[in-house]
Amino acid sequence: MAKIRRNNFLDTVNDVFTDATKQGVLHLYADGDIFTGRKISVNEKLLFHFGTTGYLGLEQDKRLKKAAAEAIYRYGTQFPLSKTYISHPLYRSLEEKVNQMYGHPIIITKNTSLGHMGVIPSAVSDQDAVILDHQVHWSVQSAAKTLKTRSVPIEMIRHNSLNMLEDKVKKLSSKYRKIWYMADGLYSMYGDEAPILELMELSNKYPQLHFYFDDVHGMSWTGKNGTGFIMSKLKELPDNVLLFGTLSKTFGASGSVLVCANKKRYNKIKTFGGPLTFSAQLEPASVAAAIASAEIHLSDEIYKLQQDLLTRINFFNSELAKTDLPLIKRNDSPVFYIGTGMPITGYNFVNRLMKEGFFVNLGIFPAVPIKNTGIRITISRHNQKKEIKALVEAMVHHFPKALADTFTNNDRVRKAFNLSKKPLHTAIEYESEALSVQTERSISSIEKSLWNSFFANHGVFDWNGLQFLEQTFSENQKPEENWEFYYFIIRDQLGKPVLATYFTYALWKEDMLAPASVSQNIENIRLKHPYHMTSYVLAMGSLFTEGSHLYLDNNHPMWQDAMHRLFKELEKLDDLLNPSMIVLRDFDNVEILNEFFHNHGYFKVSMPEAGMIENLQWTGVENYLSSLSSKSRRHFKNDIAPFEAHFEVEILNKVPSNQVEKFYMLFENVRKNNLGLNTFGFPKHMIQLMSASDEWEFIVLILKASFVDTRKDIPVGVMFCYKNEGKTYVPAFVGMDYNYAFNHQVYRQLLFQTVKRAGELGFKTIDFGLTAGFEKRKVGAEIREKSAYIQAKDNFSLELLEMMDANK
Repeated sequence: MAKIRRNNFLDTVNDVFTDATKQGVLHLYADGDIFTGRKISVNEKLLFHFGTTGYLGLEQDKRLKKAAAEAIYRYGTQFPLSKTYISHPLYRSLEEKVNQMYGHPIIITKNTSLGHMGVIPSAVSDQDAVILDHQVHWSVQSAAKTLKTRSVPIEMIRHNSLNMLEDKVKKLSSKYRKIWYMADGLYSMYGDEAPILELMELSNKYPQLHFYFDDVHGMSWTGKNGTGFIMSKLKELPDNVLLFGTLSKTFGASGSVLVCANKKRYNKIKTFGGPLTFSAQLEPASVAAAIASAEIHLSDEIYKLQQDLLTRINFFNSELAKTDLPLIKRNDSPVFYIGTGMPITGYNFVNRLMKEGFFVNLGIFPAVPIKNTGIRITISRHNQKKEIKALVEAMVHHFPKALADTFTNNDRVRKAFNLSKKPLHTAIEYESEALSVQTERSISSIEKSLWNSFFANHGVFDWNGLQFLEQTFSENQKPEENWEFYYFIIRDQLGKPVLATYFTYALWKEDMLAPASVSQNIENIRLKHPYHMTSYVLAMGSLFTEGSHLYLDNNHPMWQDAMHRLFKELEKLDDLLNPSMIVLRDFDNVEILNEFFHNHGYFKVSMPEAGMIENLQWTGVENYLSSLSSKSRRHFKNDIAPFEAHFEVEILNKVPSNQVEKFYMLFENVRKNNLGLNTFGFPKHMIQLMSASDEWEFIVLILKASFVDTRKDIPVGVMFCYKNEGKTYVPAFVGMDYNYAFNHQVYRQLLFQTVKRAGELGFKTIDFGLTAGFEKRKVGAEIREKSAYIQAKDNFSLELLEMMDANK
């Protein structure tokens, strides 16, 4: 199979957000003439507000409002000068008060994201290394990636994995002066905490270990002087810690604050820090409001406000404890997360709660893995116990209904979040009795004519092709050469097939989705550790086949039900096999399926373009050339025709025993040379099985001795071609000798000879498969975009590969 191209991250986010916007849960506008914090008006309906990050409600405090208003009248709406030149008159007072809060030097920044962009490149030297927690905030990750221009290595560990962190520190400690671990104090989606005290113990063991903490969601509602979660654990800030807090969110104003106990490092950052130097400073109103808030934080009042909030948090926890709702993490923070699993279930649940009068946030990709969608509930001092209790009652009522509406269940949701099974006493199970599912482990258990009625003209997965694949990928020594096959046919109540497909369970290289440069680095590691970054995948189709692996009668009124039944069967396999991800492959860009897959927890990635010649009318070379564009005819004249005389062209139905090794070597040359197609090799006996099959033949280019520095003709190229039941000619794989490939245009010659051979056999269709679309277009192929959809256990491997790409 050809490599799936790494998808543009923003394209994926755009697709997911577009679907969520259509469902009415993102990109909303609040309306109304006044906002108090307890309620928010959306679409002219007042909703109790459980989505704020102003946990203490200070953004509505009269003292902050009055200070902001007076500052505007005294100083204007902004102070349009860089702080490098001169700071606003109120800045000195703000800096003094925030400094007093922390007891350490501080730097005020315009916002947290710009702060990270300014501080990280200044704090991290060229002799340092960076380790990111997998779930550290996007703004930290984005700022850290700017270090790649200075060749600073960036590693990543699984969320809160101390063992993995220590392994990374050990590996890096002999090469780098400082090793920075970057993490959140309180994570914004699930409300879980960084293991601060354990991290400090680790730094005692490894003095090179330094920390960069983003604690914006831990700010104000806890800690001495409201200095946040990190300070509540540390009490005093060590020299090896850089801490970011916020003056927005719970603090009630705007801006962010960097706290640095190391004076030398502090002076370096303050002197010049990119956006810290060139960005506009905070507006007078924001500075004045922040001063008013700082005064509250420096008084005993902050502890009363914290206690008021904690009372509400404890009440919400006690109410949730009475339910079966899948709360992802029980904690004492204001952030709660109820899992829904699939995005479409999250959309349904959010809309149901809005109709009941409650506003909550949707947690969705990329903030969480796409299959870990849920609702993010935040508790603030604005919330009263009666509406907190009412929210819980509404969730208990509507959660099972949202599951039933979206063809899922509580066990599926809990499994997605690795929660222990717990029955939902109000569960509503949906099962369509109108559909039946036939599942098989071998193609021999399925009637040949039936299977071929779906897939006879698709690649190498008609009935005979799958029989060949089952023989090839069984009873081999290497784990990557043994596959499990799963076949599904779903029928309506009259026995008419609505859906058919097959899946394979096989070992994949995780960097199959990565750029070639990343794969090259990983392959260097695999020289000693051959299964480094490999995992088992349950994929539609197989690594050997390309094409439309899903038969779906989308004109049938029950096609969506059939897809849900397929997903249910895949869940059973997921429980049984525990693959790292499930992949649905080789789809045309059909909008209805695109939205359907996104809604059910799969994100889209782009595949290489596919090439196809249809309605081939071959009566000879001249007639064929007349069907090409003028540009393609020039290509034939310059790059194909002059080299045809270099070769003897042989068509073999059987591979001579003394040539099996040669053919396999040519095949492996192409696989190893193209790290963009970074899969494991195939079993060597594949060649013998092809040779024994009536469906396979081989187009062999033998370079004449007169064109080479040898005394004999030598085979330099071979096209492995399959003739399926649907009369489609499939040049499935290519093999080449790269010593001669470019000087003699071997690949282009093989493409032309493939067209010629298919035409002479009377085939009307040639399925060139994926990749090399530019070359295939030149011989008359129509190029089509293809996509795949992936559901991963988590985003770690994909984001790790992205980070490795940043390091190249």
